[in-house]
Order: sequence, then C-alpha cells, then structure tokens
Amino acid sequence: METRHLDLNADLGEEVTDDEALLAVVTSANVACGYHAGTPAIMRAVCEEAARLGVSVGAQVSYADRENFGRVELDVSAEVLCEQVTDQVGTLSEIAVACGTVVRYVKPHGALYHRVVHDEEQAVAVLAGSGSLPVLGLPGGLLLALAAGSGRQVLHEGFPDRAYAEDGRLVPRGEPGAVLTDAETIAVRAVELALQESPALHSLCVHGDTPGAVAHAQAVRRSLEAAGFGLRGL
Repeated sequence: METRHLDLNADLGEEVTDDEALLAVVTSANVACGYHAGTPAIMRAVCEEAARLGVSVGAQVSYADRENFGRVELDVSAEVLCEQVTDQVGTLSEIAVACGTVVRYVKPHGALYHRVVHDEEQAVAVLAGSGSLPVLGLPGGLLLALAAGSGRQVLHEGFPDRAYAEDGRLVPRGEPGAVLTDAETIAVRAVELALQESPALHSLCVHGDTPGAVAHAQAVRRSLEAAGFGLRGL
C-alpha cells in the first residue's frame, strides 16, 4: 500500500512558545509576520532553523492587532487589508530568502482566519495581497473556494487540539471545551482527522501558543507515524 503523506504545522514566531523544540517536530511553520506577534529578528531565527531542518515556511498573516494577539475581528477596508497582507508576506519573504528558504504558502491567523471563511470582501483582500501563494485554511470556507476558483492551490487544514461545531467550523475559544489540552486525546483526534476522506486534509495544526504545545505536537507526530502516515512539509 502506498504511504499517504500529511503535513504537521504549528504557529511559530509568536514569542509565546519554544520555537526551536517545535521546529524539531513539525514539517511546516506558520511564521507570525509582525502584525499580531513577532519581530524581524524572531522571523529570522525561525526561518534559519526551518531552513536547516528542511521545515517549510508559511506566512501567518493577521490583522494589525498586537494588543489582542490578532484574535479580535477588525472592520478594515479591503484596500487596507490587502496592503497589510502584502506587507506581511513581503517582509517574511525577504527574510526567508536571506535565510536560504522561501515562503511556500499563506495562512490567515486568529480572527482573520475565521472571518475569511464567510466574508467575501476580506477573503478577496487576503488573496489579492498574497500573490499566487498556495492557501492553507479551513475546508468549506469562502477563502479556499475563491482561491480554487482563481486557479490557486488550496490546502485543507484540520485541528486536532480544537473542538468542532456541527457546521464544520471551530468552536469559539471562549466556550467550554473549545481547546483540547490532553496530549493523548489530541493524538487520537489527529489520526481520526487524517483518515477522513471528505474533505481529505493536507495538514494538521497544533497551536503553538497552547500550554504543552511541544508535547502535543510530539504525541501527534508519533500517532500519525504509528498509523502509517509519512510526514512532509507543504
């Protein structure tokens, strides 16, 4: 039987986790581009280690909202949001190239991630600001549908450390049980998601800002490999 491959990603460069330890486990790194977290120096450190380890680099673009870690929806115009995404992708791309790698995909962060599932104007702005990069996001949302419609590569993402609502979206963080914290539970959930056929997922995300993130990522990787999955970056 042919080995099925899957990516394991985490949010890095956010100044709240052990980037070096996570980079030793994941196959793709969603790097904060300075708008919700991160600095050029941190981006450089993450990109250098990612390049050394062969971990793929993605631009984790966000609203300009460091105070709220990018987790509050902002009503910015499409023009402004497009410019902000362009700036974030451009900044990280320059740093990545200087470190011997490239930005391989774009992924919205936090409130923007959820907003572009249903807000066409902001989804279009994110796409316009990110050039022709492949787009990583939640299956079934407008962002990926619009990306696919324009010929962009789309990458379906699942979250073993988050609870899902019946409509396929993530349960809001403020609700009980929205964030899973038991490593064994997260590992079991990861295999369940990896095995689902509709839609088939390209990548699983372990949130880097969750306490125990490194242990969670290690448990997920072990469980996926034990289930016969090969892991490789986007």
